[in-house]
Amino acid sequence: MTLPRRNPGPTRPPGRAQPRGDRTRAAIIDEAVRCVLDEGVAAASAKHIAERAGVTWGVIQYHFGSRDGLFAAVVETGFDSLKRTMAELELPPGPTRQRVQALVDAAWSAFSSPTSRASLEILVATRPARDPALEAPLEGMARELRRLGRGLAGGDRPEVGSLVWAVLRGLVLEQMVVTDPVDTARQRSLLVEVLSAYFATGEAL
Repeated sequence: MTLPRRNPGPTRPPGRAQPRGDRTRAAIIDEAVRCVLDEGVAAASAKHIAERAGVTWGVIQYHFGSRDGLFAAVVETGFDSLKRTMAELELPPGPTRQRVQALVDAAWSAFSSPTSRASLEILVATRPARDPALEAPLEGMARELRRLGRGLAGGDRPEVGSLVWAVLRGLVLEQMVVTDPVDTARQRSLLVEVLSAYFATGEAL
């Protein structure tokens, strides 16, 4: 599966309010997310997603143009939601540990959502040939985490956001490669402790 740069594009007219069509489009995206998480990207053919969603291939063409267009929509939906969550996060006043905990909890909630997980799986599976435009959501997410890192402990610490981004993304990837659910609570707690100690010493560990 690839996300080619030349997508035939949807036939749905742009810029027109279509409440029923919007609901159908959202339902197809939700079913594509479930299909990817249940069966993997390779098994998530357009025909299979259409069957699961109870629509025809023509409906998918109308809204997304192709399976690649549908997967691009999943990625955009997942990372728009993730970036919005992080952009709206305001770290609470109080001890540094509480602020670090708030950052890690909010980031994990956003990263581990079904749509975000499916988006990451699609991006990993399509990396060799995906449209460069799909890199933008990843870059935007990294920027938001660096911004939040600067707000911790009243210092300029963008590396904190980068570390949170890398660790939580790795935990999501771990969940993708094993069959049984993975409890990441201890790893996230350790991340909070390590970052809190980093701020307490005022030096890199």
